[in-house]
Amino acid sequence: MGRDDSTNWMWSEAIAMLMRAEQLHRNFFQPRGPSQQPAWEPPVDVLELADEVVIMVALPGIEPNSVDAAIQGDVLIVAGRRPPPPQLRTAVIHRLELPQGRFERSIPLPPGRYTSVQRSAAYGCLVFTLRKGD
Repeated sequence: MGRDDSTNWMWSEAIAMLMRAEQLHRNFFQPRGPSQQPAWEPPVDVLELADEVVIMVALPGIEPNSVDAAIQGDVLIVAGRRPPPPQLRTAVIHRLELPQGRFERSIPLPPGRYTSVQRSAAYGCLVFTLRKGD
């Protein structure tokens, strides 16, 4: 295989990967089924510190108190709904990327026992702080 063949092969592979990534991006926020089923999952960060676990759930524009959260076994389940903005009824849409509808995310927790859970909001994220117990 000559240099031109390997260069063409690499470009072909790179373009194919970009096309797959674009398709995944387009499909990420597609509704998954009936309105009772979650339509999307918010991204999360899970950080473990010496005495607590901090979970940040990206939910910009959603009131923290409107989100249901429960620990079931070793999983934190966060669920709720992002309603469409009222402007959507009369707007000409040029781009619509923020997901709407019902969401749910199951977040595996690090092993351990937790003595308290606090909920707060910061920078468009719902933040759960789980204090570690003995």
